Amino acid sequence: MSPGLHQRVTAPRMGTRGKPEESRAAILRAAAKEFAEFGVAGARTDAIAKQARVNKALLYYYFQDKDTLYGAVLENAFAGLKEAIFRVLDGDLPVREKILAYVGTYFDFIASHQDYPKLMQREMMRAREGQSEYIDKLVKSYIQPVFRRLAEVLQQGISQGEFRPVDPAHFVPSMVAMIVFYFSSAPVMKKIVGFNPLAPERVAERRAAVQDFISAALFRTSKGSLEGVRP
Repeated sequence: MSPGLHQRVTAPRMGTRGKPEESRAAILRAAAKEFAEFGVAGARTDAIAKQARVNKALLYYYFQDKDTLYGAVLENAFAGLKEAIFRVLDGDLPVREKILAYVGTYFDFIASHQDYPKLMQREMMRAREGQSEYIDKLVKSYIQPVFRRLAEVLQQGISQGEFRPVDPAHFVPSMVAMIVFYFSSAPVMKKIVGFNPLAPERVAERRAAVQDFISAALFRTSKGSLEGVRP
């Protein structure tokens, strides 16, 4: 086999110190899968490096140790979600459209990062058991700002007569749960409903169903009755 042919057949390993953004992103993607599946204690840096197609030396070049990598994965997940959501919440859409755009954006983000629900759920469990060193920062930097801004939109819609008088402390978690639970419960739902809930057409159906359910629970007509979303 000629050297040129060998180079075409053998794919290079992903990432070098000369391409830090590509290498770091590949490691974070692989680590998110590993941590979501096995948790911090069970995750293996060997498996992460293999999945990211980098050697362990390069992994430790970017991240000091496994705990540092785990913290970076959490930051990356919550920061990406916050950025996507704030683009909608800080926009100029009317309140009804803004809420539906928020729901759609949140849904699309989770659908594109299906390891995140399990990853976040694991961290919430760690926080409940007093084992999370990251939860306070995550709440202060990401979760709380999104909640406060979303609560402002809800209050604005209520004052305009567009929304029912809901309590954000209950309504916001309900919206999030409708989105996240679908993906985290997909293996069980597959057994219940007899089809793959993560097939693209089923995900699209779920997205529409979530928006319809939330609008029916929140929106008012001009006469004060509830109004759902029309396809």
